[in-house]
Amino acid sequence: MVRLGDTDMAYLFLALAIALNATANVLLKVGAARLGGLEEPNLVGRLITNYHLLAGLSLFALNVVFYVLALARLNLSIAYPIMMAGGVVIIIAVSVLLLHETLTTRQAVGLFLLIAGIVLVAERSSA
Repeated sequence: MVRLGDTDMAYLFLALAIALNATANVLLKVGAARLGGLEEPNLVGRLITNYHLLAGLSLFALNVVFYVLALARLNLSIAYPIMMAGGVVIIIAVSVLLLHETLTTRQAVGLFLLIAGIVLVAERSSA
């Protein structure tokens, strides 16, 4: 059996936090699309019965738990950029593949630069 060290566990917690955060954002997008107009009656009722929104909010809360566990072992200057950029990369991929949103050439270049930045920031932490 493979035993993970503190740093390995921190990156595992960070990866879980990123995945939960990205999934939460996608669920909020799907829930918002099904919400209807703000001017329609019973907005509060529609909000609290929208299971996509509720699931997204729950995953945001769980994301915070794993992010805090990662922060206990990683520098904020490493964890935060990876968290934000990693989430953007996942959300763009899901948006294009599942939500059928378009990706412009400029956005694709930005996505490539984000991935390169994640690699550089994460690599710096092991140096």
